[in-house]
Amino acid sequence: MQIVGLSGLSYPTVRGVIDRYEEGGLAAIKPAARGKRPGDGRELTPEQEEALQRLICDKRPEQLKMTFALWNRAAVSELIEQEYGIRLSVRCVGNYLERWGFTPQKPIKRAYEQRPEAVQKSIEEEYPAIETRAKAEGGEIHWGDETALVNTDVRGRSYAPAGQTPVAYAVGGARQKLSMIATVTNRGQTRWMIIDEAFNSDKLIEFLEP
Repeated sequence: MQIVGLSGLSYPTVRGVIDRYEEGGLAAIKPAARGKRPGDGRELTPEQEEALQRLICDKRPEQLKMTFALWNRAAVSELIEQEYGIRLSVRCVGNYLERWGFTPQKPIKRAYEQRPEAVQKSIEEEYPAIETRAKAEGGEIHWGDETALVNTDVRGRSYAPAGQTPVAYAVGGARQKLSMIATVTNRGQTRWMIIDEAFNSDKLIEFLEP
């Protein structure tokens, strides 16, 4: 009753605190953290969040019939509205992406025509014969490719899980200014040539001449 008189609290409140203290010590009467509990006030359910993360990782916006080329916050906001009818602000979407461990990254470019499995098969099945012939004829094996040189890079940034660089698929090179062909041998020797016109078989022969 002295505590009741000094604190102004009710007897049941004081009695309850004393009982908890006697049962569990100071830890039993430690004040709980105030404010929202983790997860309170979120518009999306855990199941919806998980599904959205899978979509962003497995699909590109155009595959979902969206007008965006990359997964930025506006694209994710539209995806949420498209999938669940929930409209979230760009800032709110940014908070979700940060919570999921997604970061804005500059994607690497990869051609649609690229087929890693075919390349691996060629190396395993066809390359040994090529290597044997080159050795017998005293020739060099050159690994080469032709590319375009441009003065701009407009890939932007796309959200993806931290450490997993997104891929931007590109078709054609409408902005190319110059062409370049380059090769590297197994010994690290390089050869390259800049072409200020279309690359064709004649240019390839010119490049291969000693």
